[in-house]
Amino acid sequence: MSVARRLGAAFGAASVTSAVRGALDWQPPGGAATWTRTNHRGEPVSLLEGPSLALGVLAGALVGAGGARATAAAAVAVAGSGAFGLVDDLREDTSTRTKGLRGHLGALAHGRLTTGGLKVLGIGASALAAAALAPPAGGAAARPVARVADTLASTALVAGTANLVNLLDLRPGRALKASALVAAPLVATPGGGVAAAVLGAASSAVEADLAETDMLGDSGANALGAALGTALVLGAPRQVRLGALAVVVGLTLASERVSFTRVIERTPVLRDLDAWGRRPAHVPAAAGRAAGRDAA
Repeated sequence: MSVARRLGAAFGAASVTSAVRGALDWQPPGGAATWTRTNHRGEPVSLLEGPSLALGVLAGALVGAGGARATAAAAVAVAGSGAFGLVDDLREDTSTRTKGLRGHLGALAHGRLTTGGLKVLGIGASALAAAALAPPAGGAAARPVARVADTLASTALVAGTANLVNLLDLRPGRALKASALVAAPLVATPGGGVAAAVLGAASSAVEADLAETDMLGDSGANALGAALGTALVLGAPRQVRLGALAVVVGLTLASERVSFTRVIERTPVLRDLDAWGRRPAHVPAAAGRAAGRDAA
């Protein structure tokens, strides 16, 4: 894959993310209140970043994925995850306390479909379609059993990364920083076009995210994670993909019992990286925005 294609993917993702965010801010569908939520400080933030970033990543992936099958796989993974995440963002039943993957799967087991459960099913289905569409890895195409096993592992990786990035979206900039760190080395692989799209969209969204005026929500975080998973599926050797899947599964299981935020706050290097660029805790939102304008 050419450097020009990767650059085009990054630039296209950044441009579309910025353009869509501006258009949505000018006339939010359903009104601004539909997209306003309360963050960890108890301050209002906008969910409009999510669909803007999802569309940006999608546009960049269409430019940079390379090949019909790779492009289709990336498009299905990102569009499916972003769309089902958006349903959960806008239609979540806040009167229930159903949280986490275990909670939504438990509700499904008892015959109750939550918006989170619908998201789990929808992202799983789009991840399966993306894995089936992706070009066969290695010699798996000649061995049907190996191909099926490879497709199932890829499905779990795409769906798992979509969920894991969403689990990280608990503080401003955290999910974007983590995604960028994972995407950067993947730019040099055959999945580099999709990874470049992640970097481009994240670079466009990170300023407002760190300023705590916008948040990814499920739509943006799930789309970002699905793109990362797809980049791994398209670009990493089977052993690396299986190792990545093991890490994703391990962190997801750990999240049911351990607070990522507490671990980060107790680890100096992670704490500094997590706080980098974020508005200090003692600075009010209005003052933070004014300081940003003065610096500009």
